[in-house]
Amino acid sequence: MEVNPPKQEHLLALKVMRLTKPTLFTNIPVTCEEKDLPGDLFNQLMREDPSTVNGAETLMLGEMLTLPQNFGNIFLGETFSSYISVHNDSNQVVKDILVKADLQTSSQRLNLSASNAAVAELKPDCCIDDVIHHEVKEIGTHILVCAVSYTTQGGEKMYFRKFFKFQVLKPLDVKTKFYNAETDEVFLEAQIQNITTSPMFMEKVSLEPSIMYNVAELNSVTQAGECVTTFGSRTYLQPMDTRQYLYCLKPKKEFAEKAGIIKGVTVIGKLDIVWKTNLGERGRLQTSQLQRMAPGYGDVRLSLEAIPDTVILEEPFHITCKITNCSSERTMDLVLEMCNTNSIHWCGISGRQLGKLHPSSCLCLALTLLSSVQGLQSVSGLRLTDTFLKRTYEYDDIAQVCVVSSATKVES
Repeated sequence: MEVNPPKQEHLLALKVMRLTKPTLFTNIPVTCEEKDLPGDLFNQLMREDPSTVNGAETLMLGEMLTLPQNFGNIFLGETFSSYISVHNDSNQVVKDILVKADLQTSSQRLNLSASNAAVAELKPDCCIDDVIHHEVKEIGTHILVCAVSYTTQGGEKMYFRKFFKFQVLKPLDVKTKFYNAETDEVFLEAQIQNITTSPMFMEKVSLEPSIMYNVAELNSVTQAGECVTTFGSRTYLQPMDTRQYLYCLKPKKEFAEKAGIIKGVTVIGKLDIVWKTNLGERGRLQTSQLQRMAPGYGDVRLSLEAIPDTVILEEPFHITCKITNCSSERTMDLVLEMCNTNSIHWCGISGRQLGKLHPSSCLCLALTLLSSVQGLQSVSGLRLTDTFLKRTYEYDDIAQVCVVSSATKVES
């Protein structure tokens, strides 16, 4: 009968501990009224308790800190820190000790060891310590693989590994919505929800635009000459709470003048989110490049460059239109027709020639009109005809103006 030899025990011991910030100690206050049977006993015990706050003994939060009792949660965007210690439990001197720490994710394997050089020798009751850091950039299962190799006094090479498995959770839920203005401006609404179990201090939420756009943040107002955030002085986001951030993007001049560039799917930019949790632990997330589908304008686009907000009843006012040839290949020969509506009447000659408009080029046109009806009126009735293709493009509800009587204008 064959007997397997007993498994040889290793001379070195490996210990791994996650490094996290401590938490504030909490206690459950027990008190009663003086006329009750215990009298002042409970209050006296709480005053003598070193973990309570002096003068505020009934508060659950104390002045002491508690070290982590378990591994805890790790969230995407946080920095994972771990303490690795290799201790010589034997009475022998071991040589050529090499400690290696790798982090295995679903897509890659990362080496986290500060040094890949072997330690010449390790005496009894001595240890090799290392602290590793890694900014977590993937969600899902992660495996910390710690491997130790060494040589005994007898020249035997030894090797062992330990595996530490943990899950990386998603801290925020980010949703985006795009709104296309009548001009080339794009408004981005970002909805950020805290899906963790603890409050977050939102340190920064910014939009890094692509090279095609300039961005303006619309999350602050000016009060008494100072810029104040719309979320108040304390920008905490409680668990499961959602906050909306608004940004306005406008194409840079060199891109806005080229009508063919901002078509189809365009890259807007990416959100950069920085937050802090208990005791200042920082996390950071950057979204992937946000994309939006640019609205289709057909072959010819007509937009307004200038229009007054309020006009006087039956008095002419001026607007400036911009006509853009969105085609990248075809030259157009355009004719402008102005058709009156029930409330809007155009001033000038209808059916006039605008001339040839080359691909991806534009022209500005000043027009005069008046309104015969008070109230909020839509500017409509413009027609552009391409004489080459005999194709007519109709433009209604281009913009809206508020029409008031002359007496109302004088009073305001």
